[in-house]
Amino acid sequence: MPNISSAKKRMRNSEKKRLSNKSVKSSIKTLSSKAIKLHQEGKKDEALKIFKKVTSVIDKASAKGILHKNTAAHKKSALSKLFK
Repeated sequence: MPNISSAKKRMRNSEKKRLSNKSVKSSIKTLSSKAIKLHQEGKKDEALKIFKKVTSVIDKASAKGILHKNTAAHKKSALSKLFK
């Protein structure tokens, strides 16, 4: 546990950012799995809508630094293979 006040503040802020980043990553995983599941069930229109939403969320996460740009590209590429 830190003793210096600036270190305490840094710890609080890091925890807030960690939780925020965790929720974004979780939503990406959830939406990706929904898109895959809908595609496998044959509901391609709904899957395409969710795919567009996922790519948007991935791009935003990459822009904010939550995901590395290559990780974002990898995830989008893997999902886009379903829709070709």
